[in-house]
Order: sequence, then C-alpha cells, then structure tokens
Amino acid sequence: MSTLMDEYKSKLVSADEAVKVIKSGDWIDYGQFAGEVIALDKALAARKEELKDVKVRSLMRVSGVPEIVKVDPEAESFNFMSWHCSGIDRKLCDQNLCHYLPMTFRELPVIYERDCQVDVGMTQASPMDEHGYFYFGLQNSSTKRMLDKAKVVILEVNKHQPKALGGNEECIHISEVDYIVEHDSPMPLIPSAPISELDKKIASYIVPLIEDGATIQLGVGGMPNAVGKAIADSDLKDLGLHTEMLVDGMIDMVKAGRVTGKKKNIDKGKIVFTFGLGSQSLYDFVHANPMIATYPVDYCNYPHIISQNDKVVAINNIIEMDLFGQACSESAGPRHISGTGGQLDFGEGAYFSKGGKAFLCFSSTFKAKDGTLRSRIRPMLTEGSIVTTHRAITNYVVTEFGIVNLKGRSTWEKAEALVSVAHPEFRDELIKEAQKMNIWRKSNKR
Repeated sequence: MSTLMDEYKSKLVSADEAVKVIKSGDWIDYGQFAGEVIALDKALAARKEELKDVKVRSLMRVSGVPEIVKVDPEAESFNFMSWHCSGIDRKLCDQNLCHYLPMTFRELPVIYERDCQVDVGMTQASPMDEHGYFYFGLQNSSTKRMLDKAKVVILEVNKHQPKALGGNEECIHISEVDYIVEHDSPMPLIPSAPISELDKKIASYIVPLIEDGATIQLGVGGMPNAVGKAIADSDLKDLGLHTEMLVDGMIDMVKAGRVTGKKKNIDKGKIVFTFGLGSQSLYDFVHANPMIATYPVDYCNYPHIISQNDKVVAINNIIEMDLFGQACSESAGPRHISGTGGQLDFGEGAYFSKGGKAFLCFSSTFKAKDGTLRSRIRPMLTEGSIVTTHRAITNYVVTEFGIVNLKGRSTWEKAEALVSVAHPEFRDELIKEAQKMNIWRKSNKR
C-alpha cells in the first residue's frame, strides 16, 4: 500500500511538464487573490507559439502582469479575464488585454458548478500536511468548487502560503490532485491605504454608532482602515468579525483586545473571512490560527448567513451616488475599475441583522483631470456607470459633511438628505436638478 508521500512523488512534476496538458481552446483557472500561480503562468507563456485561444480566468491579480499577457499583446494565444479587477487588471482592461467577468460575488461557487467550463484548474496551496491535505490559504472564495469542476487539477505548492483553517472548503486532499508543482514565491504584500484627515472625519461619524458585541465587516481602502484604527483605539468590547476580505485594520483590532467573537450567534469566537490580503503580519496571524475560520463566499457573503449575527456593521467605499440613492462602486462611467464584490451582499445582510447597519462612505468631491472640483453626489450617475447597490438597499450614506439614513425615505426625502451631505459648493445646483426630476418639494429645507 503506497504512502501519502509515494503518491505525492508520483504526481510531482515541473511546471513545464504540468502545462503540457493544456490544449488550444481550453478554459483555464489561475487561482485567486494571493493564491494566483506564478511558475505555471511562466511555463504556459513559454507555449505561446503552440497554442491558440486559451481562455484564462483570474480574480484580482496582485503579483504583477501575467506572463501570458506580456508575451501575447495581441491576445491571439491567451485571452485573460478577471472576476474582480485589481489595479493591475484595470490597466490591462484599459488596453483591451483583460476582460471583466460580471458576477455577484456570493454566487461565484455556484456559477462554477452550473455555468463554467474548467478544463484545467490551477491554484497555489500550502505544503501537504501529514493527512494528505493542502490548504488554500488566503483564497477560499470559490477555489474548491472551481477545482471540483476542473477536468485536470494542478497545485502550485508554496511554503510561504499560510495554512488557513476552516470553516469549510479550505483544503483539498492529494487524491483529488492530478499534478503537483513546487515553487516558493513570496506572498504579495499589499500596503494599507494611507488614512487621510477626511477618512478620519468620516470614521468619526461611524464609530459612535457601533455597539459592544457588534460584528464588523470592513471593505478596502483608506476610509475602512480609518474605521478599523478608530475601533482599535476605542473602548469597544467583544466585537466579532465576519467579513469578505481580511485586512490589516482587523488584525489591529484583534491585537488591541477589541475582538473576541463571544457575542456572535454563529461561528462564535471565530474570525470569518473568504479571502485576505495585506502585510506579512496579517499572513503570520492567519497561519494555523484556531481563531480563524475561512469559508467559501457562498457562505461568507450570503445575506441570510450574515444576518444571523446581531448588530452587524458593514462599512464600504463607493465612487459616486445619484440623488435616488443608487451607488456606483465599480466603474467610472463605462471605464471598469473593480467589480461588484460583496458590497451588495453585506448591505443586505447587515440591514437584516438585529440592530445592524450598513454604511456607504465616500468623499463628497474629487478633482477631475483638468483640475476642476467635481461632486461625487450627482443628479444621475455618470453615463455608463454601473449600479452596484440598488437605491432600495442603500442604508447609511457618509461623507465628510455628515451621515444620513436613506431607508424608508421617499424619493424627495432621499434627495434632500443627500444634498445635505454634498459639498456646499454643489448643493444649489443639485437642488435645481432635483426639481427638474420631480424629486424635490417646495417645502424642502434649503
């Protein structure tokens, strides 16, 4: 009877050997977030002259431009796509070298099951343990469901990939793997976005509304980081974490003693997340930590799961909002920026949580390329902008000028509230536009 190590050795090959299974026209998955493959990407790029129309899916590329894109600027051999765009993916989209795959994040595992062809599934994993399991580390999300759908499974084993405990679907057994490639590459380090005075101002409106025992979700960017720091510096007690993305600000909250998870109704005492990106300190914290429970996104992000905890507080950034309360968080007009992500999921989940609140936050203005000041609160969204959060779902809206609750408000009440937190320079103009759209009353406050 062969041992686990015998099986491991029989499946161990070079990256060049592993990618020989890929044929023209195949659908390939490259792993997600901090689990994207490195050696296999380079080996596949070396086969450019042999292949045509290989479709490659990724999710939020963070380790540089893929080699398959570098060697194939005409996209004849490789067609690169992303479920959610990073800054790297966004620049490639601008050059027509990456195409976005629209989805609601909570549905992604089911999308793989029902609607995706996967000829070869690849991902990074931590080294095999004594029981024959490889852990996906910081990228649970839809990884197991993608590999289950794949005709061929290739793992790129990286000793630097943390062993993140479940939850569920956090690992794969060697019996389910076809090829193993060993390649040690440093984990991508994502510096925390700097916190501005404006971020601190917005955080100052939110933190007083957070109660002891609340369960927190933070999005990406300087403003959620500011909230995380403010929470770490507060005297809040027994907070829980149930979040899409695990970020450094949350680890600061844990180390400051604010997070115990004792008041959670589900996953009591556990930090729940579906993917993580940040500093080496974050990765070290995650590794083999019994406080961690990583889940696939169709658990982590489903509103009916989120809402089972009390006092859920969801804090996310947006790009712009119109006077109806529609939020765009993923495009600038038709130019793609990021993706739908979990903002919609946590907005619904937090609101249905007992005592829960969902905050959408943004600076009231931005500077255009020509140097002029523009309002992020607009009569209507910029033409081509994608609605990320429906007007009926938007709860609290926060700018540096205040905080308003749009739930249960009529169209004119929403407009009035949003004008009140717009930059003063643009308020009269917004009122005039609201009047034209018949969402302003003569008796409204001015």
